[in-house]
Amino acid sequence: MAACGSEKGDGTDSTPKPSGGTQPDKLVLIQGFPVWTSALQNCEVVTLDGFNPLAGSGCSGTTGSKCTEYLCGLVVIVQLFVANVSSASAGFESVVSGDVPPGRRQTPRLSVGVRTQVQAGTRPKPTIWAEPGSVIPWNSPVTIWCQGTLGAREFRLDKEGSQSPWGRQPPLEPGDKAKFSIPHVTEGYAGRYHCYHYSSTGWSQDSDPLELVMTGAYSKPSLSALPSPVVTSGGNVTLRCGSWQGFDRFILTKEGEDKPSGALDAQPQPSGQTQAPFPVGPVPPSPRWTFRCYGCYRSKPQVCSAPSGPLELLVSGVSGEPSLLSPQGPVVALGQNLTLQCHSDVGYERYALFKEGEQDLPQRPGRQPQAGLSQADFPRGLVIRSDGGRYRCYGRHNLSSKWSAPSDPLDILVAGQLHDTPALSVQPGPTVALGESVTLLCQSRLSRDTFLLSKEGAAHPPLRLRSKFQGGQYQAEFSLSPVTAAHRGTYRCYSSLSSDPYLLSFPSYPLELLVSGFKSYLNVLIWVSAAFIVLLLLLLFLLIHCRHSRRRKSGAADPEPKNRGLQSSSSPAADAQDQNLYAAENDTQPAEGVQLDHQEHGLCGWSQISKR
Repeated sequence: MAACGSEKGDGTDSTPKPSGGTQPDKLVLIQGFPVWTSALQNCEVVTLDGFNPLAGSGCSGTTGSKCTEYLCGLVVIVQLFVANVSSASAGFESVVSGDVPPGRRQTPRLSVGVRTQVQAGTRPKPTIWAEPGSVIPWNSPVTIWCQGTLGAREFRLDKEGSQSPWGRQPPLEPGDKAKFSIPHVTEGYAGRYHCYHYSSTGWSQDSDPLELVMTGAYSKPSLSALPSPVVTSGGNVTLRCGSWQGFDRFILTKEGEDKPSGALDAQPQPSGQTQAPFPVGPVPPSPRWTFRCYGCYRSKPQVCSAPSGPLELLVSGVSGEPSLLSPQGPVVALGQNLTLQCHSDVGYERYALFKEGEQDLPQRPGRQPQAGLSQADFPRGLVIRSDGGRYRCYGRHNLSSKWSAPSDPLDILVAGQLHDTPALSVQPGPTVALGESVTLLCQSRLSRDTFLLSKEGAAHPPLRLRSKFQGGQYQAEFSLSPVTAAHRGTYRCYSSLSSDPYLLSFPSYPLELLVSGFKSYLNVLIWVSAAFIVLLLLLLFLLIHCRHSRRRKSGAADPEPKNRGLQSSSSPAADAQDQNLYAAENDTQPAEGVQLDHQEHGLCGWSQISKR
């Protein structure tokens, strides 16, 4: 602590005045405090809590030395006079050299003589932040804000390592904050900043530090998620930032936040990389969880690399899982076009595709190829070696932040990546009867630990078996039992290595499996189907016939002549003849009626009963 002389002049002013001196005495303002200039000539240097502000500067601290004058020029020196001098500045002359002198913000706050309780640091400290954030690309603009209490007269911004205040600004309405704009961030602006303000009660405390990081100085690192970028709601994940450039420190940022999510020292790896693992979680459902990381060196901790590629986390839930398929089949060849289709009957509006081992999660909007079904296509382009792998897809509604449960895995296998063409044979022969057993044998003279059997046109994944070494060859036996009509078709086999199970050899020559009895079975099926159709047509014909018969019967009237009244005027002989004829008709009618009723009942009785 430095203590200044406290001699007072002969005047009634309570401000300390010098007892003499060759320089004219003048009342000036230093950081808003009125001080007699001659009062600064009588100072004495002591330590404050074991800290000597002149240590390492080559100053002895003797009275009257330049070092003492330097120390007495500190704004904190004049805090001695705050309790005795009015803070009104009217009529006082401000001294330019009364700004914060070099090193003021790099040392603990000093005071001369008695410190009042207010000066001891009980004032609230202001808040400091940066927009759009504290991690800024090179040559981009940034605004630093400082917010304190109402009634602040001036705000100041200090940068650690700077020899003078970095900037000063009057408060903006309503009078509690100020902004400091940097139009183009360069390396010289990177560093740690503090802000403080002056009010009627004096100077505030320093704000918490703001670390302004400039990025783009070095090549970008890589960012990956362990075990994968897909995490269940409420789960945890580790984000690993790594580089081959020997960075000492890594910074992790989350999109939408103005401060880094974390900063960690780098850990050297046996491979020569340096890495830092950032634990993240528990992860709640959120529309966007996108991260980037940066690498920095200890010598310039606020000057960092370009950002890594964005890494988006997908938060999955338990809603209905979609289905994933490949129209080209699970086994593809180099240069072939590959498109994966994710679909669901839940009606998701958005789909995401995930490949194990990859960090990006491509997304596509859903479409409706038919009512009640939504689908998204993920074109992968021409097949390359790295397309082999295990895929899953997820669905989401637009109004939801949570994704569905994953689809069943789909393995895409790339053929022709191992220089091997296995041989495929069948025992007892390529023709097998329905219900019998057959064995397909895949063999290779090269060391292969896995064989796969694929059926042409099948949507299901190939059968996979571990190989056995027998008879000087590596082989696997695929048994099909009992044989059904579905086993009929063309087969190929492949070899692979467990170290990279999604890369296959060239295919074997095709083998066609014939199922005997299949044609007769097919003929029987055709005849049965045809007979069933004929029976349906016959029943339909009878139904139509019966309906028409009932309509004719109900619409027919008795055959009594309408003009019988005219016939009554004939002779009595004619009347007798008519009566005999009518009686004969009555004798024969019942027999015909019984026969007709019996016939109609046999054909249509079932429909009459059903209507009763």
